[in-house]
Amino acid sequence: MRYADDCNVYVRSQKAGERVMALLRCCYATLRLTVNETKSAVAKVSGRKFLGYSFWFAPKGEIKRKVAAKPLATFKQRVRQLTRRSGGRSMGEVVERLRPYLLGWKAYFGLAQTSRIWLSLDEWLRHRLRAIQLKHWKRGTTMYRELRALGASPGVAQRVAANSRCWWRNSDGLLKTVMTIAYFDRLGVPRLS
Repeated sequence: MRYADDCNVYVRSQKAGERVMALLRCCYATLRLTVNETKSAVAKVSGRKFLGYSFWFAPKGEIKRKVAAKPLATFKQRVRQLTRRSGGRSMGEVVERLRPYLLGWKAYFGLAQTSRIWLSLDEWLRHRLRAIQLKHWKRGTTMYRELRALGASPGVAQRVAANSRCWWRNSDGLLKTVMTIAYFDRLGVPRLS
């Protein structure tokens, strides 16, 4: 038999929270279950995490959901693993491996109410993919040729190719004008925002 083992109860005051906690302990005891005291607490909503979410106060005291810090760090670490630059794979293969993870993560954390976080994760992800593409091309001559094939002007292609070893820094400037959001949409990279 399976049990739902995570639960949050919200009440108006500390005193009410302590009453509800005592009642839950009694109810669970009649079912021969115990409350995990190390994970349980009567506390303010802003300090708690629940199933990967935490909460923040918007203007006018409205409480909203956000992705907690630990799942955000885990997300970035997993994306780094799936997009290791030394993998020797084409960009299509990188996107193919990355896509299911991004779609699943977006579906699970879709209730988060922090649009700026989604936008910054999207930008970080595209920055990473641009850097990977530059490293795949390696040499300045290859970068120049491939960027021209993508529609870059000769000046933009030349300036990016001139810094052929600065993959991360190079992938955040002029390269954005060639490898745009639409470019990644065509590759099938899901947007988080």
